[in-house]
Amino acid sequence: MERISFAVTGMTCASCARRVEKTLAGRPGVRAASVNFTLERATVDYDLPAAPDDLAEAVTAAGYGLEERPEHVSHAGRGEHDHGIALGHQERTTAAWRRFVAAAVFALPAAALAMIGPMEQWVGWAQLALVTPVQFWAGLPFLASAWKTARHRGVNMDTLIAIGTLSAYGYSVFALAAGGHVYFETAGIIITFLLLGKYFEHRSKSRASRALKSLLDLGAKDATVILSGAETKVPIEKLRTGDHVRVRPGEKIPADGTVIDGRTAVDESMLTGESVPVDKAPGSRVFGATVNASGSIVVETTGVGAQSALAQIARLVEQAQTRKAPIEHLADRVASVFVPAVIGLAAVTFVAWLATGHSLESSLISTVAVLIIACPCAMGLATPAAVMVGTGRGAQMGLVFKGGDVLERSGAIDTVVLDKTGTITRGEMSVTDVVGDDVDEKGVLALAAAVEAQSEHPIARAILEQARKAGGALAAVEGFEAQAGHGVRARLNGAVVEAGRRPPRYEGPLARPSEELEASGRTVVWIARNGGPVGLVAVADTIKPEAADAIERLHGLGLRTVLLSGDNRIVADTIAKAAGIKDVIAEVLPEQKVAEIARLQERGHKVAMVGDGINDAPALSRSDLGIAIGTGTDVAIEASDVTLVGGDLRLVAAAIGLARRTLTTIKQNLFWAFAYNVAALPLAALGLLDPMIAAAAMAFSSVSVVANALRLRRYPRLAVAISELPRSGI
Repeated sequence: MERISFAVTGMTCASCARRVEKTLAGRPGVRAASVNFTLERATVDYDLPAAPDDLAEAVTAAGYGLEERPEHVSHAGRGEHDHGIALGHQERTTAAWRRFVAAAVFALPAAALAMIGPMEQWVGWAQLALVTPVQFWAGLPFLASAWKTARHRGVNMDTLIAIGTLSAYGYSVFALAAGGHVYFETAGIIITFLLLGKYFEHRSKSRASRALKSLLDLGAKDATVILSGAETKVPIEKLRTGDHVRVRPGEKIPADGTVIDGRTAVDESMLTGESVPVDKAPGSRVFGATVNASGSIVVETTGVGAQSALAQIARLVEQAQTRKAPIEHLADRVASVFVPAVIGLAAVTFVAWLATGHSLESSLISTVAVLIIACPCAMGLATPAAVMVGTGRGAQMGLVFKGGDVLERSGAIDTVVLDKTGTITRGEMSVTDVVGDDVDEKGVLALAAAVEAQSEHPIARAILEQARKAGGALAAVEGFEAQAGHGVRARLNGAVVEAGRRPPRYEGPLARPSEELEASGRTVVWIARNGGPVGLVAVADTIKPEAADAIERLHGLGLRTVLLSGDNRIVADTIAKAAGIKDVIAEVLPEQKVAEIARLQERGHKVAMVGDGINDAPALSRSDLGIAIGTGTDVAIEASDVTLVGGDLRLVAAAIGLARRTLTTIKQNLFWAFAYNVAALPLAALGLLDPMIAAAAMAFSSVSVVANALRLRRYPRLAVAISELPRSGI
């Protein structure tokens, strides 16, 4: 079996992606096919007899394009490829905005002219001049999509748009020549509103396509390679497996590898979520894009380019996005039945009126009334109106939703999985406890700060920050020495002061408090003077002050909460208990986080994932709803569906509650949009509803849909009582 990836062209909606996927899956030799509409990619698993050229021909015959694309060859090469896709999305976003603006410039004056009392002949001709470019230039994407779908014996939302607008436009041309009432503004306004929705869709796709590029950009851009004893800087794409590279303090490790010389501590939080840097010595494994925090080391590379942990995370993000089934738009599903039924009813109406002796004009008017009342004006507004108001209200509350599909998925969420570091906790070390033996607590902190003053380690920074808050000047030390993996030492007033690990075989009075602190998930730094321990300084990544309230709000919405962390079990359990979370999954790597999300989904749960780090990006993409803390990394934000701009964890409950309310509004809007059509269609077919009244009914339908959507502006702010939050989207 082979797996191959393609770029897909010509898709305009989620139903297009389903059609391409169905075409690929139906080819001989194909075992599985998955199409990602957002990234415009197709992944196909096929047996050897199936050739890529055959697949491309089948997709071309279905009205789309298929081009084989390169796999992950390197950070730089893949980054350029994804950057090109992002630019393509940006160009389409700009084009959609221009079409909307142009349509509005012409359609709004046409609508204003329609409000003139007695219909003057010149008004009709002016409307014709204004609406024609809207119908055939601004609305061309809808017409082209409907034509392409019709050629392959299918229907979609664009079919409804094309039939409705062309019916209104075509009849108006006929009526203008005959001296009757015209409906040009109907076609113009419909197309204008729908182009605005298309603009928001393209903008969402443009942002989503930047996720993988943002991830790969986090890797080092060059590496210091050691050749024949000399150090030379080379671009990262020229690095090869087996090269020896020098990594100095503060630099990113350029590739996965093994330390062969030197000792250091490496910040691996982007990969594992572990808040404390990991000590490294000869023989230790290191990973590309992690940060060397202290000592200089030499690394022998074992995984470069596509084989690195960073590239594998990028693949996880892409695969997780691809596995997501495209959103099943209710309007498209109904259109597959509604459009043929309306066309059939219009044809029956025309023939029946002629057969009963009515004139051609009367028959045509009744037929057009059927088509106009079926025009999807309110249907087209039902979702975008609610989405625009809901997302606007969210922005006021510090929430950024990526689109209507996000709101749709949010309604079914029953489980919220939360990352620990940077989400439940602050994401930085701070001093929690100081214990003294022969020296009081203030003295212990002063000794620790003095000896740690020249260290770059995050624990040292936490101790120095606590000493700064306590006040007092730092004592000057001599002979500072950092011992990677063991701590630091220096001379202070003639005495040797050390800060580091617990001395071996120590069983003195500090042993018990040290064990208790470690059991509660804290990292303990021992302070010794002339070889004798004098005190302890405990540091930890502390819980955010609003975390417990945020979890209580989620429970108030009837949601189950789960803590998912790469940290050790003791730390995770401690943080979960403090926040009020009962279910804990600890000590998991990025790929295991994805597996845990998938396991919950396989049990029937609809899962929201809340995270802020690079290591959370695959899980954010794999979940039914990805929620990123706005103070986190760009890649987590890009891979998510919702961003909490200010980082306030209580906004998670607000986001889900607002999404549920918006989803309910969308369902109400779609019901009323179709209710008007269904109720009025028989009246139009019987000649009891002329086109002008049909247009008025459409306008009333649109007004009711917009008015219903505007109710979302009254959604309560963050300070609302938990009991007032919506518990269900139905």
